[in-house]
Amino acid sequence: MTDHELPPLPYDYDALEPSISEQVVTWHHDTHHQGYVNGLNSAEETLAENRESGDFDSTPGALSNVTHNGCGHYLHTLFWENMSPDGGGEPAGDIADRIEEDFGSYEGWKGEFEAAAGAAGGWALLVYDPVAKQLRNVAVDKHDQGALWGSHPILALDVWEHSYYYDYGPDRGSFIEGFFDVINWDSVEDEYQKCLDHFE
Repeated sequence: MTDHELPPLPYDYDALEPSISEQVVTWHHDTHHQGYVNGLNSAEETLAENRESGDFDSTPGALSNVTHNGCGHYLHTLFWENMSPDGGGEPAGDIADRIEEDFGSYEGWKGEFEAAAGAAGGWALLVYDPVAKQLRNVAVDKHDQGALWGSHPILALDVWEHSYYYDYGPDRGSFIEGFFDVINWDSVEDEYQKCLDHFE
């Protein structure tokens, strides 16, 4: 059984200001993300104990906790990596070409992604779909509802209220705009290249 750990931030807690405040990053990383790591470890411990004892009464709840907390952990890890104090602007290289190919233009992709972020009850994701062999935007509720089976997220935006309410109040749109100022396109490119290496 894997013992999951909270990854350190790839930058200082105040590095994303003014898009995301030091206070929000601290709470979000050290409390919320840590909670998903703890929940995932606890659920996996329960499953292991149930297999050993042969008592599976608590197994359905533990299985649900694995997907909820596991997706929360994995998506938050990507979320932190997808941002940088040196981020922003438009993508370049292969990921820019692929966005142009699959969405018609950067503006077409961005508008659709913003719409997904405005509608989602958890996450807006840019994913690589290995079945259709194309990029897609998806709006995910909570952490694990609305995802596309087999797809690999390469850009993750957390739109749970804990991500923005302290900084922006109910104005999710301004938070989404701020996110574009800190997107780490090098990270997105790296994730995209992993998909090409694995699936194409």
